[in-house]
Amino acid sequence: MPALVLLSRRSPRRESRNFQAVPRWIFLLAAVGALFIVLPLLGMVAKVDWAHFIPLVTSEASVAALLLSLKTALASTTLCIIFGVPLALLLARTRFTGQGIVRALVLLPLVVPPVVGGLALLYTFGREGLIGSSLQLLGIDIAFSTTAVVMAQAFVALPFLVLSLEGSLRTAGQHYEAVAATLGARPSTVLRRITLPLVLPGLISGSVLAFARSLGEFGATLTFAGSLQGVTRTLPLEIYLQRESDPDAAVALSFLLIAVALVVVVLAYRSPRAPRQATP
Repeated sequence: MPALVLLSRRSPRRESRNFQAVPRWIFLLAAVGALFIVLPLLGMVAKVDWAHFIPLVTSEASVAALLLSLKTALASTTLCIIFGVPLALLLARTRFTGQGIVRALVLLPLVVPPVVGGLALLYTFGREGLIGSSLQLLGIDIAFSTTAVVMAQAFVALPFLVLSLEGSLRTAGQHYEAVAATLGARPSTVLRRITLPLVLPGLISGSVLAFARSLGEFGATLTFAGSLQGVTRTLPLEIYLQRESDPDAAVALSFLLIAVALVVVVLAYRSPRAPRQATP
């Protein structure tokens, strides 16, 4: 605890030295990188029809798409937590044959186009898919439903949570877990009372990334779930449809989507449990 107190009470002089240790050319490249992200956003904001912004984003179709996006993103993030935490624990805390292959498969959605993921889901859970055909006999139809939206979002968002949490687990080490085990704590108790609280910032960070990725998912959703208003048409799909018929509405909805995602990320990282930089 004293070490943590010392770290949290770093003197301004020491922070200044750390700041000055960064080469000056780094600031130039960082500024260019920031502008590369910010300028397109500013360009879009400049195109927003502010005089009609409220009517554009409060239409029945827009509100339905936004609510569906928030609901499905929350559900898919929950799935990512349920299945991503065990995956991250296995990858970070165990050693087994084929571990590299498992990690590659888990991270595969990061590198393949979302539409490919949508096709994979469709050919697996669709009406004539590998599993979907059997489910169809039981009266269960997943494709082109709200459930399909959640599955598509979880498919592309799961690697973000696994990567973030696995990195936190490796950084935290296993010292406290080993001590608890020597004192007789059961593995489930160690996981619940030591491991998860220790890596909670990484779990929060990964969950936020998964939620944001789910909120903006387009390709896999369109391929696997289609675009049915009130059922599968999320906000990104509504923006795509409005792009040709009503560009002003598309721009306004794009700004709304960015604003919602930005608020979620800012609130999460302002949390007292959010990841913070620690320097020795």
